[in-house]
Amino acid sequence: MSPEPAETIAFVGIGSNLDDPRAQIRRAIAALAKIPRSALCEVSSLYSSAPVGPADQPDYLNAVARLNTRLAPEALLDQLQAIEAAQGRERDGLRWGPRTLDLDLLLYGDQVISSPRLSVPHPEMAKRSFVLYPLAEIAPDLVLPDGTPLRSLLVPGPAPEPARCGRPEDC
Repeated sequence: MSPEPAETIAFVGIGSNLDDPRAQIRRAIAALAKIPRSALCEVSSLYSSAPVGPADQPDYLNAVARLNTRLAPEALLDQLQAIEAAQGRERDGLRWGPRTLDLDLLLYGDQVISSPRLSVPHPEMAKRSFVLYPLAEIAPDLVLPDGTPLRSLLVPGPAPEPARCGRPEDC
């Protein structure tokens, strides 16, 4: 019998812009808390953002969650994709289109992963304030696997405002 994998801190981006995004995110957080061999530790406030990609879609609500997990990265990805599917996510090939739920594995410990199914750190993470600010809210001293301090990626000036209801559980 092989030893159980070490516990790893993983950060998951959460986004929704269809079918009551606040409710979608609340359900996603509840589902994240039930992932086997994992513990949901913290969730950021909700942030509102304009869509990336086609402009003819509603704005998104976004958050970031921190999990402690003993799942391997691709097993965790499988769990995230199962949650998306359970909440009506359709993978129709349209990149950056509207969706009921988007769960992205942003970071998995200090690992750099490049496989046909998974790229970690998330390749667009450093360019997206709707990921960086919620991530900085729950992990302000985080250093990325390449040694870049998260704080150095935040745009100088005022931070984006959290969505009116702030914490997901208050929505």
